[in-house]
Amino acid sequence: INAEYGGGEDVKMGGFEKVLFAVGRHPSTATLGLDKAGVKMDGNGNVLVDQFQNTSAERVYAVGDVCGKALLTPVAIAAGRHLSHRLFNGEEERRLNYENIPTVVFSHPPIGTIGLTQAEAEAQYGADNIKIFQSKFTNMFYSMTTRKPKTYMKLICVLPEERIVGLHVLGLGADEMLQGFAVAVVAGATKKQFDSTVAIHPTSAEEFVTMNWGLSI
Repeated sequence: INAEYGGGEDVKMGGFEKVLFAVGRHPSTATLGLDKAGVKMDGNGNVLVDQFQNTSAERVYAVGDVCGKALLTPVAIAAGRHLSHRLFNGEEERRLNYENIPTVVFSHPPIGTIGLTQAEAEAQYGADNIKIFQSKFTNMFYSMTTRKPKTYMKLICVLPEERIVGLHVLGLGADEMLQGFAVAVVAGATKKQFDSTVAIHPTSAEEFVTMNWGLSI
């Protein structure tokens, strides 16, 4: 693999079986003349907004990828809907909460994640104040196949009530699973509430509500 950086530096890398390449992108704002309207941007051309999608110019708003955070189509739609309710429906405090945004990598197998990673939770709450629940198993879909990829699940909870602040899954069906569990995380669900939910068998998702072997970190 040859990689050339902006400064002309040529870097050679090797020893990989597979490579996941994500190039990213920058907004096309340079030719819009936003500075003449008083709209401030950062060094990459992202429009600077506050928590209510207000720009630095009065009555000028921005939503979506141009704001440079959580670059996902549903995020842009949600931010626009909240902004519309605030501007035209009298809901002055209506805004999108960017904290718990469910995200899926549509790889094979897919990866689903919402909330904090373990490292982020430890930094925010302290290692002694979080508890980790995790599981690894073979999905029943592969019970009669030669190839048996694993499913990995992880819950990150804050003590003492074990409120779930991070939920992560890698495996078959992770993309579909995450949407439902994201509602629970956004609502502030606890591990006890997960445990009190009856499992649907046989599914992979049931592991999240039957995961009783936690490791205190």
